Formats: sequence, C-alpha cells, structure tokens
Amino acid sequence: MRTVGLFEAKQKLSELVERASEGEQIGITRRGKLAAVIVPARSEISVKEIFADIELIRKSVNRSKRFSIKELIEEGRV
Repeated sequence: MRTVGLFEAKQKLSELVERASEGEQIGITRRGKLAAVIVPARSEISVKEIFADIELIRKSVNRSKRFSIKELIEEGRV
C-alpha cells in the first residue's frame, strides 16, 4: 500500500481516487501516522449471484425441512 501525506492527498485527490478505482489501496498519513485509507468501492453484486448464494444457504440448512426461497427471504426480514 502506497501512502501519501494529507497535504499531498488534498492536491491529488482526483488522481488518488482514480488509482483506487483501478484496485490500488492508498494510505493517507497525518503527521507521519496512518489516518485513513482510500480503497476501491465494492462492485455491485448481480441478482444471479444473490440467488446462487440463497441456493447454497438453502442446501446447507437442516435438510429435514425444505425452505423455499421466499421463506429464506422472509426469514432475513425478521
């Protein structure tokens, strides 16, 4: 992880955000101590991935009772 001072971070914020969006983590120091880290934003998860995760959970839950996807979704709202 590359670190930059707070003053430099203010001057180059656009560049640092661009680099973070490309996957780099950038530490920001204040008086020589790490104060913050700019990290890439998490990518959005697709609906297909969500349903795949629900199916995995469904298969791992007690097999004596079968849950529907609707029941699993409603259970998460409790």
